[in-house]
Amino acid sequence: MKNITKKSINAAVLAALLATAGLASAQSATTTTTSSTTTSAGTISEFTPSVITVQSTTSPAPVSYSYSKTTTYVDQDGNPVSMETVKSGLPVTVYYTQDGDKMIASKVVVQRAITTDASGAPVVETKKTTTTTTSGQ
Repeated sequence: MKNITKKSINAAVLAALLATAGLASAQSATTTTTSSTTTSAGTISEFTPSVITVQSTTSPAPVSYSYSKTTTYVDQDGNPVSMETVKSGLPVTVYYTQDGDKMIASKVVVQRAITTDASGAPVVETKKTTTTTTSGQ
């Protein structure tokens, strides 16, 4: 009887060791990748075929973002805009992820351009429509 009990205990210990080793190897094979999207607002200072450079109001130096075919361009209402309308001088918000020292734009929100007068003050554009109706007598 002692022989059977000793064998059972040995088998249980061996099974526990194998289960622990299997669990440890499964844990070491697990990889967690965390990415977050960051935003930056400013004015486009340069737009080339591979890089959009934005002068931010919070940074003294312009910041360059890479973009690709998967980068989306939308207006401030979320409507798609063509890449051809994106140009220097436009205010934008860039949504990007960081890959090492490279910032990759995933979405560019193009804001409406703000027109200024010679002193740099914003110009308010007012549109007025007048409708004249005449009725026959």
